Amino acid sequence: MARAYFTIDEILACAGGDLPATVRGINKRATKEGWRDRPGKARKRPGRGGQWEYHRDLLPAPVRARLHAAHDSEPDLSNTASESACGFERLPDRHKQRALARLGVLDAVDELCAGGLTVTAAIAKAAKGGGVSPASVLRWRGRVAGRPRAQWLALLAPNYRPTTQRSTCSPEAWAALKSDYLRPEAPAFSACYRRVAALAAEKGWTLPPEHGLRRRLSAEVPRDVQVATRKGRDAVKALYPAQKRSIAALHAMEAVNADGHKLDLFVRVPGQPTPVRVYMMALQDLYSRKILAWRLSLSENKDAVRLAIGDMVDRYGIPDHVYLDNGRAFASKWITGGTATRYRFKVRVEEPQGVLTALGVKVHWTTPYAGQSKPIERAFRDLAEDIAKHPLCAGAYTGNRPDAKPENYGNSAIDIEVLREHVDRQIAAHNARSGRRTEAASGDSFDKAFAESLAEPTTIVRWPASAQKALWLLAAERIKASKGNGEVRLFDNRYWAPALTAHAGKHLTVRFDPDRLHQPVRIYDSADRLICEAECVGTHGFTDTDAARAHAAKRSAYIKAINAQARLHTELSAAELARLYADGAEPAPAPPRERPKVTRLAAGATAKALKPSPEHDADQERSFSAGLKLIAGGRE
Repeated sequence: MARAYFTIDEILACAGGDLPATVRGINKRATKEGWRDRPGKARKRPGRGGQWEYHRDLLPAPVRARLHAAHDSEPDLSNTASESACGFERLPDRHKQRALARLGVLDAVDELCAGGLTVTAAIAKAAKGGGVSPASVLRWRGRVAGRPRAQWLALLAPNYRPTTQRSTCSPEAWAALKSDYLRPEAPAFSACYRRVAALAAEKGWTLPPEHGLRRRLSAEVPRDVQVATRKGRDAVKALYPAQKRSIAALHAMEAVNADGHKLDLFVRVPGQPTPVRVYMMALQDLYSRKILAWRLSLSENKDAVRLAIGDMVDRYGIPDHVYLDNGRAFASKWITGGTATRYRFKVRVEEPQGVLTALGVKVHWTTPYAGQSKPIERAFRDLAEDIAKHPLCAGAYTGNRPDAKPENYGNSAIDIEVLREHVDRQIAAHNARSGRRTEAASGDSFDKAFAESLAEPTTIVRWPASAQKALWLLAAERIKASKGNGEVRLFDNRYWAPALTAHAGKHLTVRFDPDRLHQPVRIYDSADRLICEAECVGTHGFTDTDAARAHAAKRSAYIKAINAQARLHTELSAAELARLYADGAEPAPAPPRERPKVTRLAAGATAKALKPSPEHDADQERSFSAGLKLIAGGRE
């Protein structure tokens, strides 16, 4: 264990320009910063006139490094027995052997004294037997006088410490060299030294040889500090041991983790003019490490995540916990909406519940790109090798880095449907592969570990209700049903069920799985009430007689069912209804005959009644003719 407390003289010897160069200056700084007032950071040495000692945490990092090099290899007489033992263990073997030999001489002195010899005689005889001088034995006895027996071995070790003298170097040159070397660009030490050497010649600074400054840098600047300044935060994280988490308290389907991975493949996707790279969204059981469900998509989006969750829940049940990183796809309100700790997007009280929240799954957020947080990233490393570099994908592999492109880069692309079947096979093989060294598998496969855990009587897995199965399906809103029979058309497919007949010509909502369009879809009305599950109506060849017979049989069955329902509802025949309405009915009275106010002139045979009689007035006839002549201008 390194020494913790040092006197002013020891600190001054290792100040090196980072602290005042006098005892008075160090005491002034100690008073200004209140070193003696900090609990556990200052103490007085035991005995009369003991000096003040200060803890190493109060000192600058370079001073601590120099104190470590100068003092931590020598035994600290003020430490406990355990600290002395630790200091002894850090010594080289030759120093340990010398300490054991000295302890043997002192034990011989004690035995001789117990046998009746005087101390002087016992020392002389023991020294002769050990091949050392009596003066050395006296010095050793003085070193261990008053100390516990457990500390003797460490106190008798050679008081060796490396020299702290270094070549003289101007502080300005040393500061420039360190600052240049400890940059994110990580320049070579020789290049930094050449730049400082040129500047030192111009400024007149004192600069030791390069190899001496290399040793000084290694002694004064800890390796982790060098890694932090030259390689960054992630490299420093790698220096700290990763946390090892045990799954002994879990069981299958108790907790899962999910993530997305961009496949290193060129893929042909319908609707895309050129080959593209697709994402695989997957979920993994934390206990057994089995891949439970996956989906392919053009990007990391909420729809692919939702469908993958639906596949998992439909096949294996609902987990209690899920571990996700806070990415846009997983933190979407349609996935984790309503989760109190969703620190992405605006969290509103009125937002809808996500799929996981509605299923009662507790969401935990992890650090992105951290394999210790999500074991599925380790699985992606294996699957990337098995999927992208398979002979089936020859020519479509893009390489996992821009500088790792294969010679046949871009020669080919794999069809999306072929890729789905290929990924299915590789994930099944990944789960079934034996020899796994995980805590749960113990040499077996992920499949076996998963099945054995599910078979345990203490394993309880929740399953979704039928109404919850629509939570993860995609919704295509306001699709108008056909006016005739109410069938629904979606992506060039036709869906129909008898219940749709009552909704012909209306706008409906369809929930569907885009990767399984030939499976039944769920149809909802405008108030989002479930109407039915509609089957896909297939299209067959013109000469396919088998399909025609099957279709005719289904249509006949439908017609028979409708006729049966009609017979149930029409309990009375037409004749029975006629008799029912005719019995006891009185004849209606004839309506009265009325003459209309305006009548039409008679024509034809009745015109004789309109001829003038012989007794017609001749004067009236002549007057009428004279009036007509006046109107005609005197003409007949």
